[in-house]
Order: sequence, then C-alpha cells, then structure tokens
Amino acid sequence: MRDTVGTKVFRVVTLVVLTLFTVIPLWVMITTSIKPLGDVQNAFAWIPEHITLEPYIHIWQTVPLAQYFLNSLIVCTVATFVSLIIAVFAAYGVSRWRFRGRGAFTTTVLSTQMFPGVLFLLPLFLIFVNIDQATGIQLVGTRLGLIITYLTFVLPFSIWMLAGYFDGIPRDLDEASKVDGTGAMGALWHVVLPAARPGLVAVGIYSFMTSWGEVLFASVLTTGPTQTLAIGLQQYSTQINVYWNQIMAASLVVSVPIVVAFLLLQRSFVAGLTAGAIK
Repeated sequence: MRDTVGTKVFRVVTLVVLTLFTVIPLWVMITTSIKPLGDVQNAFAWIPEHITLEPYIHIWQTVPLAQYFLNSLIVCTVATFVSLIIAVFAAYGVSRWRFRGRGAFTTTVLSTQMFPGVLFLLPLFLIFVNIDQATGIQLVGTRLGLIITYLTFVLPFSIWMLAGYFDGIPRDLDEASKVDGTGAMGALWHVVLPAARPGLVAVGIYSFMTSWGEVLFASVLTTGPTQTLAIGLQQYSTQINVYWNQIMAASLVVSVPIVVAFLLLQRSFVAGLTAGAIK
C-alpha cells in the first residue's frame, strides 16, 4: 500500500523532531565545553563568543579523571568478560539439554529483570559487609565488589538472550561436529560460538554499556580511589562553583571510546539483538 502525502509529511516531521532532540543537547554540550567558565555562567548563547580549549586541559587537573577512567575501564571490561563466559555456558546448557527445572530456571532468570535495581542496593551492601566480617575479603569500596554487583545485573539478560540465539542454530551442526570426533565442548567452541558471533557482540556491548553508565551502586560501593567515571564527574561541582565547561568537556572525552566502539560494532549489535529476539 502506498504512503499518502499526510503519512510522508508525518514521517518527515517526526524524524526532524527526533533529530533535533538528539542534536541540540549534543551541540550545547560541545559549545559549552569550549567556552570560558565566565561565559557559561552568563546569559546562554547558542554560538560561543570566546573559544578556548582550556577546559579540556583542566579536566585532568581539577579531579583525578585518569584514575576514574581506569577504574571504569577495569570494572566494565572484567564484568563484561566474566558475564560472557558464564552466559555462554549457561545459555548453551539451557538451549541444548532438557533437564528438570529448566523452565523454572529460565523463568527466574528473566523475572529478575522486572525488579528495579534499587531494591538490591541494601541487601547487597549488607551481604558484602557480612562477607568482610566473616572472611576478611573486602568488597565495599573495592573494584571486586562493583564487578560482582554488575554481574548480578547483566548476567540474567545475557543468558536469556544467548539462549534464544543458540536455539536458532541447528542442532544438526552440533551432531555433525560430534561425529567428527569433538565432544559437546568442541561443538560449542568450533561450531556454535562462530555462528553466534553477532549475539556475543550484542551481549558484550550491552554488558559494557550497562556497567559504564551505572551510578547508584557505584556511589555506595566505591570510595575515592575506586570511584568510577559516573561518580567522578560529580566532583566538578564544589561548594564554591560548578565547572560546567569542564563537566561537558569531561563528558565528551569519556564518551568517545564508547561511541567509537559502538559505531564499529553496530551492525553486529543490531543483528544480534534482532536475531536473538526473533529466534
């Protein structure tokens, strides 16, 4: 059925409005990051009168941004890597074997996504404190505690998504691989994982981005030396002043790696999400 003129106009208007909602905040962020602080605090201007790159230099001196960046990179990378390993084996077991409690397991895994994360903040904090008292393993104020926390959030969705993706890979490929002399692990490594590459990329990006932008748990479970970027950016606001130009500059700097990685992997990410949802 052909689109009517009204439908085309509505589509164009909608796309323009959505584009403006995306571009305008980005433009304000970029222009604010190259303004002197005095210009930012004065009347708002779409076009900066004075341009300076000093905010991009001072962001490393006002707060230990490099340390926060390193903390976020370590926590997010480790959480993503560990979640992928666990999710692959769990999803492969759910997809390829029928066992007692399989339905209850998948339902429980998916149902955990229905609860807001704030409900788990106090229980996790108390568990970490009790573990510290019982074993001496400190989890509050450490990267390890934050990694474990992020795993509890990204694992359920990762398992559910990969299980759906594995279901779409014909089991005949597994059987053919076993006939050639490989066991279940060999079939997983040589057949299933190469075929599930888009799904793995999608799960990896989801896990990394979820961990990278998390604020609530990082604000409670980390201290000064272990704080992540999401918390460190708040330190540009002091009792005396708010360095808006440095906040925008730092936000742009820390966003570049994520944006570049997403642009490079967006095809695999979209393919993985689509295929996993359909299958």
